[in-house]
Amino acid sequence: RGMKSLRDEIRLASEYKDGFNFIQAYGLDFICAADFILAQARISLYNALEVIAMAENKLADLSTDFAVKILKLTDGMKGHYSLVNQLERSATSIGANIREAKYAHSKADFTAKLQIALKECYETEYWLELMQKADLLPEETVKVYLHDCGSIRRMLIASINTTKSNQ
Repeated sequence: RGMKSLRDEIRLASEYKDGFNFIQAYGLDFICAADFILAQARISLYNALEVIAMAENKLADLSTDFAVKILKLTDGMKGHYSLVNQLERSATSIGANIREAKYAHSKADFTAKLQIALKECYETEYWLELMQKADLLPEETVKVYLHDCGSIRRMLIASINTTKSNQ
């Protein structure tokens, strides 16, 4: 048949109006139409979990990339050690808390980790704005970093709201 898995066979069968008869014609081991429906439901759940995992991975990747960009930005900064340190700490903490959320013990713990990451986003924005106002960083540079941080912040807010609505 040239198909890779049962999942591929079910997907192919679901493209036909009478998927059950198609499956019978191919001799697959489904006892009744209910087995076919259950298999389709399992695939739908699997696909939904893949989408959620992809969103979480995107958030984790974005936050890691953002932290690296901040570290590179601050690498050459002289003076104002305490401000640079605060910016580095808050920016790197975003990704660390997102990563911790992946291994949360409960939905409440998951939400709490994301909320901490969100607070770190706000703090990072504050330090960037302060450095701009103090003429430690150019306005155009800060705009780029604020945009990146804002993207992560919006994703965190959406994730927190989704998690809270599902509790």
